Amino acid sequence: MFTIDLTGRRALVAGVADDGGYGFAIAKALAECGATVVVGTWPPALNIFNNLLERGKMDASRRLSSGAMMDFERIYPLDAAFDTMADVPDDIRTNKRYANAGDFTIAGLAARLVSEFGERPIDIVIHSLANGPEVKKALMDTSRAGYLTAVGVSAYSMVAFVQRLGPLLRPHGSFLSLTYLASERVIPGYGGGMFLSLTYLASERVIPGYGGGMSSAKAALESDTRVLSYEAGRRFGARVNCISAGPLASRAASAIGIIEKMVDYASANAPLTEPLTPAEVGATAAFLSSGHASGITGAVVYVDKGYHAMGMATRAEPPNA
Repeated sequence: MFTIDLTGRRALVAGVADDGGYGFAIAKALAECGATVVVGTWPPALNIFNNLLERGKMDASRRLSSGAMMDFERIYPLDAAFDTMADVPDDIRTNKRYANAGDFTIAGLAARLVSEFGERPIDIVIHSLANGPEVKKALMDTSRAGYLTAVGVSAYSMVAFVQRLGPLLRPHGSFLSLTYLASERVIPGYGGGMFLSLTYLASERVIPGYGGGMSSAKAALESDTRVLSYEAGRRFGARVNCISAGPLASRAASAIGIIEKMVDYASANAPLTEPLTPAEVGATAAFLSSGHASGITGAVVYVDKGYHAMGMATRAEPPNA
């Protein structure tokens, strides 16, 4: 029996603020495979997220196939726009939405992990966050500040994650064994630390309405995935991959303004016409996080029902519309 067993591994999933996006789906898939999960949440959304959890509003979505409830080992405040507190401008420091968050930077997150779990606290890092403040603007109409924010938060933050969190990955030998054929064969230490981010086809194709420099940010993220796979592989023995997921009408994606149109168009024109589900992206992330994918690094893996393969539209409306 070929199974994915992540028992004994700790995953950091950055960019979870509700149960409707790919970040949550990935966290749940990793938990299904036995991993413990800590999450990083944007400080302005942190209180709402905690309230949803405490009031049981997410209990149904947190239910695992075993009947157990997925719990987050820790929920950390994280604003990936900032590497250290020295980078945080005064208007953010004094903003009431950041009150009592402590050090919410990437360096602060790394320090908290070490403080609470030891020098090598994590095995898997999921980068599921992006921000394009001018995403509704055409690229030609995007300001320099808006463009740089999109690239900084959506792409450079992945570089910063590898830089700050790479040294915190557990050595290969400390991983629990993965088993094959109903535990008949044990491969000690199989696998390795893994970084995974989420991208979108706008990195390669023109998606009118997906602007503000976000297409540039996704292209940079994919290029950085390849370079980081070499650098992190040689320096930390870690793998770095990227999932190019189809569009999802999540709460965060509603900022794009045309997300429903993007979802419908992809469904109408992809080789597989049923809508993409977050669980399908989560399952792929779990596989890439496991030792079964130990030979995969520097890759962009498409999980979009084959939409990326199409060179011409087949219909204007989704099937059965």
